[in-house]
Amino acid sequence: MKIIYVTDIHGDFEKVKSLLYETVADVYIIAGDLIDIPFYNMGTSIRYHEIQSYFHGLRRRMGAEDMLIEDFVDELLEDPNVSDEIEEKGTRFQQLTIRARRVMQQKYRLLKNLVLMKPKSRIYCLPGNYDMDLKYTVLHDADLHLHWYQIEGLKICGYGGADVWTAGIPERYIVNYQAGMGANERYNEMYRFFRAVKPDVIVAHQPAYGVHDRTSYGGPLGSPSLRTYCDLNQVRLCLTGHAHDAWGVAERNGTLFLNPSNFGEVTQTTGEVTEGGFFHQIEIEGREVRKIIFRKLCDGKIYDVADYYRKDDSLIEEIIDPDRYEALKSRRNYDTTVEKYSHIPEIELFNEIKKFFRAFQTPESEDRIDVLEEAAQLLDGKIRGHIAMDVMGSVNMGVSQTGSDIDFVLYLRCGSDCRGEMDKCPCLKKAEAMIRDVLKGKFEFQIMDCINLNQVEKSITEKNYECETTQRFVAYRSMCRPVNYRAIAPIEDLLNQDILFRKELEGSVQSYIKIFSSTSPHMRSFKKYESRLNDIGVKLPESIRRKIKQHLNGNSE
Repeated sequence: MKIIYVTDIHGDFEKVKSLLYETVADVYIIAGDLIDIPFYNMGTSIRYHEIQSYFHGLRRRMGAEDMLIEDFVDELLEDPNVSDEIEEKGTRFQQLTIRARRVMQQKYRLLKNLVLMKPKSRIYCLPGNYDMDLKYTVLHDADLHLHWYQIEGLKICGYGGADVWTAGIPERYIVNYQAGMGANERYNEMYRFFRAVKPDVIVAHQPAYGVHDRTSYGGPLGSPSLRTYCDLNQVRLCLTGHAHDAWGVAERNGTLFLNPSNFGEVTQTTGEVTEGGFFHQIEIEGREVRKIIFRKLCDGKIYDVADYYRKDDSLIEEIIDPDRYEALKSRRNYDTTVEKYSHIPEIELFNEIKKFFRAFQTPESEDRIDVLEEAAQLLDGKIRGHIAMDVMGSVNMGVSQTGSDIDFVLYLRCGSDCRGEMDKCPCLKKAEAMIRDVLKGKFEFQIMDCINLNQVEKSITEKNYECETTQRFVAYRSMCRPVNYRAIAPIEDLLNQDILFRKELEGSVQSYIKIFSSTSPHMRSFKKYESRLNDIGVKLPESIRRKIKQHLNGNSE
């Protein structure tokens, strides 16, 4: 079973959509904070925060801290002797609270639409301290808060919210958190729930005391009752968030604690924006966690940052991408500081069309990606290091069906004597035989091209514009779907250090792309993709139809 865990979304639903497009998993856990502000613009949010803070202070001065702010304001406005200032602020506060509830409901509806994109996967959501209690939203049937689910013999349950007052979020609608510092660990709501369910996997927004609970300003903020329950019971995984800086993987008394840091961008009090995109991919066999991959999503690409696995009864951390790992460790932005790259028009147009079709990705497409990822892992290190692939055709577009084959480009680290001739490459022949053995006839496949990554790396370093292998690499990387991207990522990072060089190489293949786009087989492919959408009741929008015609060099057929 493969679980993908993300937390602290902070309203970055575009990134969630990209994650669902680019990954395949049996279970997705999307934990709080799901949204960022309960309005559509920051100005309204700031105004609401100011009024809420005014009544928060007034409530404290009047000794009414046991009341919700909304109830406190309602009671103030019922007083016939209320001051004009309180009446004006209170009325505005009531209006904005109603508006906040409506906007939050609408935002959860957007997330629900994304959840529906993955009919084959189970997707669960957990509210944080920025969220409503999800039982009052369209996400109620995916809610993990005080719910548990049995999946392949494992019980997964959750407890949302946090022991903190979150300014700017209506108190009336948030999760009533009853597991904080002052709660008796044997009698609070969360502890009683876990004791009744006896979960294998716990998802909690607020971390356990002493594990991933340090804030940037000091002191622990974790839940003692969560830590006590995990210490005294056989919990295999405890997935938390909330403390963005306290990320990592740790093991305590047999429980693995995971915090991948924030997935959505976060605006600091200083006004600086901290990039996100971090998540964990957890691989489980039976009831045992075999491997955890710490990953980062950026601009539709997924980078493997670190691996965690057991060896000789120890938890091993293997850093895959030291640059991104160290940047996060020092809380420096890495990918947002890289110059944004715009492809040549032909590639941009193709990717816009591909993005539309991917929104209707079929389970069959996911099956094929899943099998290729498994094959790449099994062959890891057996053929001159890592292998990787770039998937083409219907799997790349996300519209494979039963019986569809898989077309892909194979990336290898061949010897210096390899000149890229497919029929003469011994590494390719060995890899093809091993892939066929791994697939065991599940799907037919065809290797469309083979790229020697050593040759590409050398030509990029030497700024060799005429290397045809590198030109093909650039074309595939601009338009295809990677499998085992960790083998390709360092080379593409190297390529992107000189954007003008990359643009020049894309220009070299521009004519080829135009010729390929106008071939009859390519045209028939788009007719086939459209037909598959029609079969599920989706009509091709006229805007996409125009883009396809433009992509096919204006051919009206």
